[in-house]
Amino acid sequence: MVIYQSGPVAIAEELGQRLKQARLRADLTQNQVAAQAGVSRKVVINAEKGKVQLVSLIAIMQALQLDDAFNSLLPPDTLSPRQLYKLQGKQRQRASGTTRTQYTIGEAQGDEASDEW
Repeated sequence: MVIYQSGPVAIAEELGQRLKQARLRADLTQNQVAAQAGVSRKVVINAEKGKVQLVSLIAIMQALQLDDAFNSLLPPDTLSPRQLYKLQGKQRQRASGTTRTQYTIGEAQGDEASDEW
Protein backbone atom coordinates (compact mmCIF):
# COMPACT_ATOMS: atom_id res chain seq x y z
CA MET A 1 0.00 0.00 0.00
CA VAL A 2 1.27 3.44 -0.89
CA ILE A 3 0.51 4.99 2.48
CA TYR A 4 1.17 8.63 1.64
CA GLN A 5 -1.50 8.66 -1.08
CA SER A 6 -4.24 7.45 1.26
CA GLY A 7 -6.69 9.26 3.49
CA PRO A 8 -6.29 9.46 7.27
CA VAL A 9 -8.59 6.51 8.01
CA ALA A 10 -6.80 4.24 5.54
CA ILE A 11 -3.42 5.29 6.95
CA ALA A 12 -4.61 4.56 10.51
CA GLU A 13 -5.85 1.13 9.44
CA GLU A 14 -2.56 0.38 7.70
CA LEU A 15 -0.58 1.42 10.78
CA GLY A 16 -2.82 -0.83 12.86
CA GLN A 17 -2.06 -3.76 10.56
CA ARG A 18 1.66 -3.03 10.81
CA LEU A 19 1.35 -2.94 14.59
CA LYS A 20 -0.36 -6.32 14.53
CA GLN A 21 2.38 -7.78 12.30
CA ALA A 22 5.03 -6.46 14.68
CA ARG A 23 3.23 -8.15 17.58
CA LEU A 24 3.00 -11.44 15.70
CA ARG A 25 6.68 -11.23 14.69
CA ALA A 26 7.54 -10.80 18.36
CA ASP A 27 5.38 -13.89 19.05
CA LEU A 28 3.31 -12.06 21.65
CA THR A 29 -0.39 -12.36 22.37
CA GLN A 30 -2.63 -9.33 22.66
CA ASN A 31 -2.87 -10.02 26.40
CA GLN A 32 0.92 -10.03 26.76
CA VAL A 33 1.30 -6.75 24.89
CA ALA A 34 -1.51 -5.20 26.90
CA ALA A 35 0.13 -6.24 30.18
CA GLN A 36 3.54 -4.90 29.12
CA ALA A 37 2.04 -1.63 27.82
CA GLY A 38 -0.18 -1.12 30.85
CA VAL A 39 -3.36 -1.00 28.78
CA SER A 40 -6.32 -3.32 28.35
CA ARG A 41 -6.55 -6.02 25.70
CA LYS A 42 -9.40 -4.02 24.12
CA VAL A 43 -6.99 -1.09 23.60
CA VAL A 44 -4.56 -3.41 21.78
CA ILE A 45 -7.40 -4.79 19.63
CA ASN A 46 -8.52 -1.27 18.73
CA ALA A 47 -4.93 -0.20 18.03
CA GLU A 48 -4.60 -3.06 15.56
CA LYS A 49 -7.73 -1.72 13.83
CA GLY A 50 -6.21 1.76 13.65
CA LYS A 51 -8.38 3.23 16.40
CA VAL A 52 -6.13 4.21 19.27
CA GLN A 53 -5.19 7.22 21.35
CA LEU A 54 -1.67 8.50 20.86
CA VAL A 55 -0.52 7.72 24.41
CA SER A 56 -1.75 4.13 24.11
CA LEU A 57 -0.08 3.74 20.72
CA ILE A 58 3.22 4.88 22.20
CA ALA A 59 2.87 2.47 25.13
CA ILE A 60 2.13 -0.42 22.76
CA MET A 61 5.05 0.48 20.50
CA GLN A 62 7.35 0.57 23.52
CA ALA A 63 6.06 -2.83 24.65
CA LEU A 64 6.87 -4.15 21.17
CA GLN A 65 10.31 -2.51 21.36
CA LEU A 66 9.55 -0.25 18.40
CA ASP A 67 11.03 2.83 20.06
CA ASP A 68 13.32 3.43 17.09
CA ALA A 69 10.25 3.85 14.85
CA PHE A 70 9.36 7.13 16.58
CA ASN A 71 12.15 8.99 14.80
CA SER A 72 11.11 7.49 11.48
CA LEU A 73 7.49 8.44 12.07
CA LEU A 74 8.22 12.07 12.87
CA PRO A 75 11.92 12.94 12.75
CA PRO A 76 13.18 15.83 14.86
CA ASP A 77 13.83 19.10 13.07
CA THR A 78 17.39 19.70 12.01
CA LEU A 79 18.52 23.27 11.53
CA SER A 80 21.26 24.49 9.29
CA PRO A 81 24.10 26.49 10.87
CA ARG A 82 22.60 29.62 9.28
CA GLN A 83 19.21 28.96 10.86
CA LEU A 84 20.86 28.32 14.21
CA TYR A 85 22.68 31.64 13.96
CA LYS A 86 19.45 33.48 13.16
CA LEU A 87 17.66 31.91 16.11
CA GLN A 88 20.50 32.72 18.53
CA GLY A 89 19.03 30.60 21.28
CA LYS A 90 15.41 31.39 20.46
CA GLN A 91 13.03 28.53 19.86
CA ARG A 92 9.76 28.94 18.00
CA GLN A 93 6.79 28.96 20.32
CA ARG A 94 4.09 29.48 17.67
CA ALA A 95 3.58 29.99 13.96
CA SER A 96 3.83 33.48 12.52
CA GLY A 97 0.62 33.16 10.53
CA THR A 98 2.04 35.24 7.68
CA THR A 99 1.04 32.67 5.07
CA ARG A 100 -2.65 33.36 5.63
CA THR A 101 -4.53 36.60 5.17
CA GLN A 102 -5.26 38.11 8.54
CA TYR A 103 -8.07 40.51 9.26
CA THR A 104 -8.87 42.58 12.29
CA ILE A 105 -12.34 42.11 13.73
CA GLY A 106 -13.63 45.26 12.05
CA GLU A 107 -12.30 44.30 8.62
CA ALA A 108 -13.85 40.86 8.82
CA GLN A 109 -17.22 42.48 9.49
CA GLY A 110 -16.80 45.22 6.90
CA ASP A 111 -16.39 47.97 9.52
CA GLU A 112 -14.19 50.87 8.48
CA ALA A 113 -13.39 51.73 12.08
CA SER A 114 -11.12 48.74 12.34
CA ASP A 115 -8.02 50.95 12.31
CA GLU A 116 -8.63 51.64 15.98
CA TRP A 117 -7.67 48.07 16.85
